[in-house]
Amino acid sequence: MADSRIILGVDPGTTIMGFGIIKVEGNTLTCLQLNELKLSQYKSHYERLGRIYARTTELIETFKPDEMALEAPFFGKNVQSMLKLGRAQGVAIAAGIAHDLAVFEYSPRKIKMAITGSGNASKEQVAKMLQQLLKLKSLPKNLDATDGLAAAVCHYFNPAQQNEKSYSGWASFVQKESHRIKK
Repeated sequence: MADSRIILGVDPGTTIMGFGIIKVEGNTLTCLQLNELKLSQYKSHYERLGRIYARTTELIETFKPDEMALEAPFFGKNVQSMLKLGRAQGVAIAAGIAHDLAVFEYSPRKIKMAITGSGNASKEQVAKMLQQLLKLKSLPKNLDATDGLAAAVCHYFNPAQQNEKSYSGWASFVQKESHRIKK
């Protein structure tokens, strides 16, 4: 019997959280879920964060993934946007850690490289490659969902997770991030 595992991929955002779930059996990948959580109807940033946590928890409890892969925030010029994205990512990570999932983080460039072979690929190129790879009948209108799926597939293609952040619980998180905490 082939090894089987489920990977939850998340692209945390403040207006849309994209996510995809794949099942790996041997060398075969199957897309179990490809969707997004729209957050624009919630006015409060804190309510949006709560929705991200709740939806991530629901996905974990429904699909019982073995691992979780996230797209790391892209470092832009707007500091406020980066803070909000970091919070969105943080609550998604917290949901994974609260359910004892191993959590892995990949840069957008590394994800694009894993899927298309080019770190400079467009969202559309990544989506088309995922469509071919996973034999998806159609692609979603917004490509945030495929960004989440791409994180899961990238994780599959990077079994060593070299040079990437990973957390397997609160103790692991604190140990690996203690250098950031001022004493």
